Amino acid sequence: MTTTQTTTTTRTTQVYKVYIKATPEAIWEAITKPEWTERYGYTGLIDVDLKAGGALKIRSSEEMRRSAEANGYGVPDLIIDGEVLEADAPRKLVTTWRMLMDPTMAEEGFTTLTHEIAELQGGYCSLTLVHDLTGAPGLAAMVAGGDADPNQGGGGWPWVLSDLKSLLETGKALAG
Repeated sequence: MTTTQTTTTTRTTQVYKVYIKATPEAIWEAITKPEWTERYGYTGLIDVDLKAGGALKIRSSEEMRRSAEANGYGVPDLIIDGEVLEADAPRKLVTTWRMLMDPTMAEEGFTTLTHEIAELQGGYCSLTLVHDLTGAPGLAAMVAGGDADPNQGGGGWPWVLSDLKSLLETGKALAG
């Protein structure tokens, strides 16, 4: 008796674009410096070596840990890890990206995250985020956001990008 097993890999890519009244340099700093990343989205502290092969680490902030405890769960110190595949400041950053906050998502492995910044006429830029989530259905559902409360971790990339835009344009995060 011969048994045949077929495996199907579904390719899942999410693309988000936001227009921000800021310079490419300001947007680049906001996505690569911890003093910025702790002020929007889910307030993680980025540590990234901006060269091919460099490490990407995002740690939980004090605010993130307090919020998690208030909601009855814990957050590890290291919440995301990965590697820089390409860094072309202030235009493009490509990294691998693995969510470590949930064991199931961590087991899904590394995905690929691309930030592309394009300067446009009128003093603003587009920021396009492309997240290749092939083989990571749990993570794909989480980062898509949907109707979940963003203040409870459910807003995904739409929340993060909206919050980044608000911070850069007004000096204040959406929830702040």
